[in-house]
Amino acid sequence: QKTAYEILTCDWSSDVCSSDLPAAPPVGTMMELMRSMVYPAANEVLLAVARPPRNDQEWMTVQRSAIVLAESGNVLMMPGRTRGEQGGEWQKHARMLVDAGGAAYKAARAKDAAALMAVDGPLNASCVGCHKQYRPNVHPAARQQ
Repeated sequence: QKTAYEILTCDWSSDVCSSDLPAAPPVGTMMELMRSMVYPAANEVLLAVARPPRNDQEWMTVQRSAIVLAESGNVLMMPGRTRGEQGGEWQKHARMLVDAGGAAYKAARAKDAAALMAVDGPLNASCVGCHKQYRPNVHPAARQQ
């Protein structure tokens, strides 16, 4: 599956992508990206898992957060954002974030509380797995391994 960067650099008339285009430099730091996009979106989705939306407006809020969450995973895979080697653990956890956000979006569109609850495990696994490897100050036990 293509990353957001690959999709954005496609020639839509021929479905041929160009990797010759330079990557746009990141605007914010990783911490700013997490605080601005990932944390608020993940919190909104996880709150909805704990207390399912009760009306159309609340379901729409979850949809919006789920889209931001999924697309933030794509942003994390863009050149200039990745850590480690291409296809490594960073990519794996970012892809899990895309998948969890996508599943939350589908659940919110369908107003399916059970499907939304199923996102809890994969979303937490994505965050915890990545933080254990790349934020050892958050998970001190990971440093000792």
